Amino acid sequence: MLLNLLVLNIFIMFCSWLLVTYNRRAGLVDVAWSFSIALNVMIAAWVMGTAPLMVRMFLGIASGIWFLRLTWHLLRRYVNETHEDTRYANMRRAMGGYQHLGFLAFFMFQAGLVALFSYPMLKLLSIPTQQWNDWTPYTVLVAAIIMALSLIGESTADQQLYRFKLNPQNKGKTLNRGLWKYSRHPNYFFEWLHWFAYPILGLAAGLYSLWIYPLLMWLFLYYITGIPFSEQQALAHRGDNYKDYQRRTPMFIPWPPKE
Repeated sequence: MLLNLLVLNIFIMFCSWLLVTYNRRAGLVDVAWSFSIALNVMIAAWVMGTAPLMVRMFLGIASGIWFLRLTWHLLRRYVNETHEDTRYANMRRAMGGYQHLGFLAFFMFQAGLVALFSYPMLKLLSIPTQQWNDWTPYTVLVAAIIMALSLIGESTADQQLYRFKLNPQNKGKTLNRGLWKYSRHPNYFFEWLHWFAYPILGLAAGLYSLWIYPLLMWLFLYYITGIPFSEQQALAHRGDNYKDYQRRTPMFIPWPPKE
């Protein structure tokens, strides 16, 4: 089953790469990444799961909704963009005449990342029912609360930023209202918070290795793919306006801003 899911991920990424080859907008890879994880989890919960029904339903529904919502948000952003995302435009320039093969390798690498970040859910779904203890309903409840708070928080932050960017009068300005008043990256914070749901759920099955995932996601967001690029782009486009925002507003964990 895992091999079948990997083949599915590769197929989705390959089709996405074919489309990007013609429209030259590689941001589609983000949409394909999130959609692939949603499919992996929902298919596994329905077909290959040996975990208790409560766990299978929670992961299939809650994680499915989480990644489908993210897919919709990324797709909406992708459709509304008039130019290729700066990250991928820079990659395209760097690869020069080898950009088509370079992006093919990049999209296949993303298929591997789908497998990496689907692993917590797939691992939980594969644990036989008899290995889950009496604490399972309580860990499901705690995981559900974390998932709900994360979903509400990230959806709210994404929607606030989306509406702010729709107003042409806000060009060159920084959103400093709503959740963005308390964190420069509230969407990333709630994305990170969501990954605590899986190791907490795993406590009822004696699975402790999943605690690496909140750390792994924090490293990705804080040092690699998320915050560094966002901060760099914000400074390049908004200059002193964003520097003032940086001085007053916490970078990651929401907290009251400085006066």
